[in-house]
Amino acid sequence: MSESANTALLSLLKLLKVRAYQFVTPTPASHARVLDRPDMKEARDLRGLLGWSLPARSGLDASVEDLLRQAGMLEEADGQVKSRLRVSSLANQLWLHSAYPTEAEDSVFFGPDTYRFANLIAAELARQPLAPGAHIVDMGAGAGVGGIVAGLCSEGARVTLTDLNPKALRLARINAAAAGIDVETVESDTLDEVEDPIDLAVINPPYIIDDGERAYRDGGGMHGGEIPLKMTRMAAERLAPGGRLILYSGAAIVGGRNALCEAVAALAEELGLEHACRELDPDVFGEELEKPAYADVERIALVAVTMERSA
Repeated sequence: MSESANTALLSLLKLLKVRAYQFVTPTPASHARVLDRPDMKEARDLRGLLGWSLPARSGLDASVEDLLRQAGMLEEADGQVKSRLRVSSLANQLWLHSAYPTEAEDSVFFGPDTYRFANLIAAELARQPLAPGAHIVDMGAGAGVGGIVAGLCSEGARVTLTDLNPKALRLARINAAAAGIDVETVESDTLDEVEDPIDLAVINPPYIIDDGERAYRDGGGMHGGEIPLKMTRMAAERLAPGGRLILYSGAAIVGGRNALCEAVAALAEELGLEHACRELDPDVFGEELEKPAYADVERIALVAVTMERSA
């Protein structure tokens, strides 16, 4: 994506904010159900075009269409236009991410988990603010919400966003610029290229077993807990004195046991860190339990994990 394309997308976010555009992105399942309705075949407004990813008649909004065209994010055919991106609202900001459906391997996902993750970060930093100038690292940042929200909650923070997906990092940089946050981006699935110290790591990893093994969704072994645990270890080992991490993840419950929280507790003991693991929601993504890989899972819980190194 060229610099002029990035500028066009930044201008799009600024224009939409002036117009008080709002759209809350639901789960893909809810999105699909809404689009099945007879009156949801064509966009009648910007929420339809940029939120519900519906085609619109060309000329629905010339200014928005022109900016999308400049960015190479507008499909045009037979008198209709369609956006290759969605725009969602969260924390008084607007955020670019992939259009529905998010089936491509390099999709930039944004949904209900994103809102819960952002709310968790804001609550934790309200309870225990960071010192001015702290280094925040968002691992697997996607659209950049975790790191940017943490930056918005902190004074003079340095924010680093890591992700394997260059498309995600491009959108994250634009989202950060729109929010007024300076960020550094690192294209990696490790922290090897991230400088110390790390005063706060925020992690919203993939945690579902995905048949397509899409990186933004597939959590690997442990019924999807392998990647969350791996990322938590990487961040925990790099925490500065007084540093902490916030993990938001799903956790498969088997026979009443939460293997992810048990593994996190063992990791915290190994590294000499204080930690807490609590359930935010006892039962999400129930439809996944119909799949063979979840044959022994009774529910998928959402958990919040915090770890802290003593000062």
